Amino acid sequence: MDVKKQLVRFDDIHKTFNQNEVLKGVSLEIHESEVISIIGGNGAGKSTLMKILTGVYKADSGSIEVNGEKVLQFNPSIAHEKGIYLVPQEPLLFPNMTVEQNLTIGLSRKKIEVRDQAKKLIQQLGWDLELTRLAISLSIAEQQQVEIIKGLLRNAKVLILDEPTSSLTFAETKSLFMLIEKLKAEGVGIFYITHRLDEVFQISTHAVILRDGKVTLKGDIQDFTKEMLINGLLPIDSKRSGSEGYKKNFVNRDKVEPILKVQNICGDGFKNISFEIFKGEVVGLAGLVGAGRTEIAEAIYGINKISSGKVYLNGKDITDLHVGRTIDSGLAYIPEDRFLNGTFSISSVSSNVTAQVIKNQGFFLNEKLEEEITNEYVNKLSIKISNQHEEIKSLSGGNQQKVIIARILSTNPQLIIMDEPTRGIDAAARSDIYSIITQLKEQGYSILLISSDLEEIERISDRIYAIYRGTCKHCLGFDEINAANVMSAAFGTYKGSDRHV
Repeated sequence: MDVKKQLVRFDDIHKTFNQNEVLKGVSLEIHESEVISIIGGNGAGKSTLMKILTGVYKADSGSIEVNGEKVLQFNPSIAHEKGIYLVPQEPLLFPNMTVEQNLTIGLSRKKIEVRDQAKKLIQQLGWDLELTRLAISLSIAEQQQVEIIKGLLRNAKVLILDEPTSSLTFAETKSLFMLIEKLKAEGVGIFYITHRLDEVFQISTHAVILRDGKVTLKGDIQDFTKEMLINGLLPIDSKRSGSEGYKKNFVNRDKVEPILKVQNICGDGFKNISFEIFKGEVVGLAGLVGAGRTEIAEAIYGINKISSGKVYLNGKDITDLHVGRTIDSGLAYIPEDRFLNGTFSISSVSSNVTAQVIKNQGFFLNEKLEEEITNEYVNKLSIKISNQHEEIKSLSGGNQQKVIIARILSTNPQLIIMDEPTRGIDAAARSDIYSIITQLKEQGYSILLISSDLEEIERISDRIYAIYRGTCKHCLGFDEINAANVMSAAFGTYKGSDRHV
């Protein structure tokens, strides 16, 4: 029996960020000619593990062997020397350099030799990629192609592909898979990170499930079915009712008009999206990172353009309204990245709370009104501050998020879009946010909830629309919401009813 050479071995790898244990003793190995698909939910630790292998992060404990030798120190330069290369999910090109310059940077070989090899690879893949073009002129898909070519030019012995087909067309994906088969035949080992289970069965020799920082399932791909992999991703307590402690709200939609009606909208990253939200409902948008959920929310809110279709709020057409007019119409938005888009970091708590209402009170700031509004929401939402003039950046993540909720509530909205509302906050603050959402629902507010947290979206949502590769595949009704169904819908394999779509 032909024994394949071991290329990399992880042994009991641990990694913690800010008291959040991301990897909890991961052990894994890859041999020549193996394609190991690493599958896991958002935050499972997939990218962290690969960044440790490439020297971007340092493991807190555990060891890594490369070609049978323990490596005591890792950095990106050492990883490249040992033939390990990561093709990142987000392209990292120098925008004002040409494709050729981006490909050759860091290589010691003669430029003409690299250029000829690059041209050969591009021709072999059948991709339309001009070496003289500036990177800034490339589409996301073309940037992804350049990153893949960069990895291939470095003659990697272990190639890491992080969601490589997320921006590729069907034809481009097919040619990439053909190249993977060629690399596999040449003895290259490939770690393939993906959310797309169809791809796993097309190209993998092995599959690994990462859940909550641990390897919970691994083996030969022939030993698995798609359903087995999805079940392996579910939380251990997934059979417990996710709605425990949260009152679900059933709306008889035949007798009332929706607050929000999204009708067959198309835009950048999504197409033919239709759904409705009624008064006092929390409607979830489930899906994987890159599925198009945030793009849909931003288009509804007016940040991005809608190429076709309509959005109605209380029967009024708000399609492609300017954000300011959208807010005036009664729509509010809590963005995914509160640090970049949600707060004025060097401003006070009171300035952040009243930013969208005080602006309408005239040229001079009404300090008394500002203080009254801030006090009202600090008390309502139990925001922990030392005083109103404290800079918001000094607050905890949970209290910053409460300030953002206070600001949008001060505009008296009818519908609130919440994009990852508990991202990056601790367990106690997360519980507070859930309580606030429940109270808002009871007060008649409608909420569109986007969350990558399976337990969160399962617990809070009255109905869930599943977004898969930019399309709305299914709606889980009032009595269909459980962890298994939500997970299956997110991966595009749900076999249940689609009566609400």
